[in-house]
Amino acid sequence: MTSGAAVEVHALAGVPEVVAGDDLAGLLLAALAAAGRRLEDGDCLVVSSKVVSKARGLTWDGERAGAVDAHTRRVVAERGSASGVTRVVESVSGPVMAAAGVDASNTGPSGAVLLLPEDPDAEAAGLRAALLAAAGLDPGSRCGVVLSDTAGRPWRAGLTDFALGAAGLVVLDDLRGGVDHDGRPLAVTARAVADEVAAAADLVKGKADGVPAALVRGLPAEWFAPSPAAAGARSLVRTGAGDWFATGHVEALRAALGVAPGSAESAAVGIRSVAPEPLAERVARVVALALHDVEDGSADVSVGADAAEVVLAAEDPYDLGRLVVRAEVAAASEDLVAELASRTPTSATLRLT
Repeated sequence: MTSGAAVEVHALAGVPEVVAGDDLAGLLLAALAAAGRRLEDGDCLVVSSKVVSKARGLTWDGERAGAVDAHTRRVVAERGSASGVTRVVESVSGPVMAAAGVDASNTGPSGAVLLLPEDPDAEAAGLRAALLAAAGLDPGSRCGVVLSDTAGRPWRAGLTDFALGAAGLVVLDDLRGGVDHDGRPLAVTARAVADEVAAAADLVKGKADGVPAALVRGLPAEWFAPSPAAAGARSLVRTGAGDWFATGHVEALRAALGVAPGSAESAAVGIRSVAPEPLAERVARVVALALHDVEDGSADVSVGADAAEVVLAAEDPYDLGRLVVRAEVAAASEDLVAELASRTPTSATLRLT
């Protein structure tokens, strides 16, 4: 696909506070009209998922932690903080996000906790159909709708908007099998078009300005896919063997020791903090992980300023060997190094630094 000569992005600043039951399509078209514009063939509307959730009344009456649990497929990583435990999870909506996308910011005067729609692509398709009907456009028009949300990314600091749901737009520009400008074959290049459109729209929407939508105009004609069967944003989520970030590195080590993230065992062992911690707290988790599932094991701990000494004991030599190996793996989960200082038939002394 080739890019257009120019792309325009316009904020829809006239959308009022959205409440449950509102005609969101009507509000968006009214905001367009107030700005002297109308929905045209070739346009794409990027709409914050928050206003979709508000219009659909997707709120949670209980504690926020309960909402996160209810909308989590699996826990990828977890860290403690002064306000509780934050978990990065694979959400019911599809993407891997902090707190399953459950949010209490920009939720309106009520301050209610908002939930993401469980099928964002279906929500985008429904909004697109309502927009086209209200605007008097043919259902086969080249018009797209992207539901946007905000998340971090592996290996990159900061947040950016991405496509949570999409309809009427090609979400992935797969260039594999083609060649670059110099004629070299492209083996892995596939542009996340829907994510790029969502991020571009966020440049004019902002996070603190109360602007929930933007009009993107000038996208290439071939980036539109009016067919209802076209792949939505969920197809952009890596799963299975293609997911290189299925579990955080700390959580992978702990899971190998039988303590899966998000489990009761994880809470009992203790969860790493986002902030620096005293050595004693880190060593305590190492010992708890090492002893987990070794019923006859024990440990004596002495913590100094820069190092700790852990004496592991077990009557059975096999159990003692297990304890030593488990302690070495557990130390790695705390970014510590465990060195075997001495060993007897029933005990082993490890130095943790």
